[in-house]
Amino acid sequence: MLIYEMLKKDHENVKDLLEDLVSLSSDDQNRSQLIEEIRAALIPHSRAEESVLYNSLRTLDSAKNIVMHGYQEHVEAEAMLRALQVRDRVDLEWKKTALRLQSALHHHIFEEEEKIFPIAQEIFSDEEAEMMGRAFAELKDETKDEGFMKTTLDLIVNLMPPRFKPLGNNRDLRL
Repeated sequence: MLIYEMLKKDHENVKDLLEDLVSLSSDDQNRSQLIEEIRAALIPHSRAEESVLYNSLRTLDSAKNIVMHGYQEHVEAEAMLRALQVRDRVDLEWKKTALRLQSALHHHIFEEEEKIFPIAQEIFSDEEAEMMGRAFAELKDETKDEGFMKTTLDLIVNLMPPRFKPLGNNRDLRL
């Protein structure tokens, strides 16, 4: 499967989970479980997407700015997700935070699918996009059980310029 199809499938899943979350009543006992499902879908997706797609595009002049903007939006979305987790535990304005996260992710997904994907589709052949899809799926699976600290370190490594990345980093699967 092409990486774009896999990413879109994940995007729809996260949007559905967020829609479920914001439609909950304030006293719904499933809220914490749903927030964890969002985290479990969003964080591995983001790390694998950065490693495979973003890092394959960010050195190109035509994609650098939009990809770096995508990284910034990942950081912001994850900060909102962490805030949502805390607010849920103390029952403090969790819905307001959930709505902000939903809005931010809808914006991010739109930009990714309408700006980043077309650039990548011009650059990568279908065969390359399929290879990227396999690498994405593998990295996403590897990342799903990692904790907050490890995924945060992975984000930092993904943001590093290629010449500064540690040797042997198996997270950098650029073509």
